Amino acid sequence: MDRLVGSVQRYPWGDPAFIPRLQGRVASGAPEAELWFGAHPVSPSRLARSGEALDDLVAAHPDDVLGPDVARRYGRFPFLVKVLAAAGPLSIQAHPSLAQARAGHRREEAAGIAWDSPRRTYRDDNHKPELLAALTPFEAKCGFRPLADTRRLVDLVVSAGPTSALVDLRSRLDGSGTGSGASGTGDRAVVAAVVGWLLGLAPDAAGPLVADVVAACEKLLAGAVPAEVEPYEAELRWTGRLDHQYPGDAGVVVALLLNHVVLAPGEAVYLEAGNLHAYLRGAGVEVMANSDNVVRGGLTAKHVDVAELVSILDTAPAPAPVQIASGRHHRYRVPAPEFALTRMVAPVGGPDAVEAVDTPAGPEIVLVTEGRAVLSSVGGPPLEVGPGEAALVTPGDGAYRIEAREPGLWWRVGVGPSGSSPEASG
Repeated sequence: MDRLVGSVQRYPWGDPAFIPRLQGRVASGAPEAELWFGAHPVSPSRLARSGEALDDLVAAHPDDVLGPDVARRYGRFPFLVKVLAAAGPLSIQAHPSLAQARAGHRREEAAGIAWDSPRRTYRDDNHKPELLAALTPFEAKCGFRPLADTRRLVDLVVSAGPTSALVDLRSRLDGSGTGSGASGTGDRAVVAAVVGWLLGLAPDAAGPLVADVVAACEKLLAGAVPAEVEPYEAELRWTGRLDHQYPGDAGVVVALLLNHVVLAPGEAVYLEAGNLHAYLRGAGVEVMANSDNVVRGGLTAKHVDVAELVSILDTAPAPAPVQIASGRHHRYRVPAPEFALTRMVAPVGGPDAVEAVDTPAGPEIVLVTEGRAVLSSVGGPPLEVGPGEAALVTPGDGAYRIEAREPGLWWRVGVGPSGSSPEASG
């Protein structure tokens, strides 16, 4: 059992204040987007006492750190924990399945693309199912809205500015040119065709379409918002904001096809492979399989691979998969076998101030985002963990306890059920 020294990722969309404030340090003014705790080779955590990188420790002592069963199942540290703090929108993106990640990684290795090249899409050979649980109010685009609802939204946009480009967009949402019906697999085909068309537009075609969409959205929001527009007000306002940051990017229009999600603290979304999404703003705890594979389609200055993105998308329209935390002790639903996440609200005093954990089957990370906690196991010294800090617990530590020093919020991350396999969610 030891404290992990996390690594900060300074992406342009990061919030300059949230992570420094969480950790009780002075902000530098530079964006701090993510705080990583894990063993991903791009940016592994270090053990506080020895300074050793966690990925090196796993490589040297896999059975001790992971436990024999987890070492056999995965051959690596199975998950990655992040505190994500977004001041502005991330790219429109999706993550590959396990088979897609392995194939993509092999292709790029054979092509000789360096793992840190800006042209690299597959930095590793793993999939990246992920769950984000909100620490603050959090907005996101997540999965494709039911197609009938998207048609109603675009009908409003067209009514505010019936340009030829908008009329063309609306006709494509009816399946024009796709040979598809209006429901079931037909809806998936319509969405896939529209997304591929939008993201494949040349800049001189995308720019005018985006301008027409933004102008129509602004017209709908001018003055008192009509009752029929109110359900889509957030989507319409974000259209202008996204265009302001990424003018003329076809991803601005693609975002209108996605569910708009506003999470309250404690609420979460779980993203399967192929879920097209874009986090917009807010802070949260993000847990995923140990991967950094992101396939982007727009709203970014980073590498975009539209053909690959379209090939991995799940275009089935459905409501956003929002989970609501309940009670002092809540375990989120996670189909992926690599990780499980439990949110714990800790009072001081009484039995609820102590969390007793049986000997873990694999490695665990305990992250504190509020208050202070003391971790202890039989035969080992107690370890105090404060806000923005995390501790590593291995199977060799045995059963352990987490005790509140002050009211707090803890996040316990471990491995999923042993009856499943990585391929099950790939």
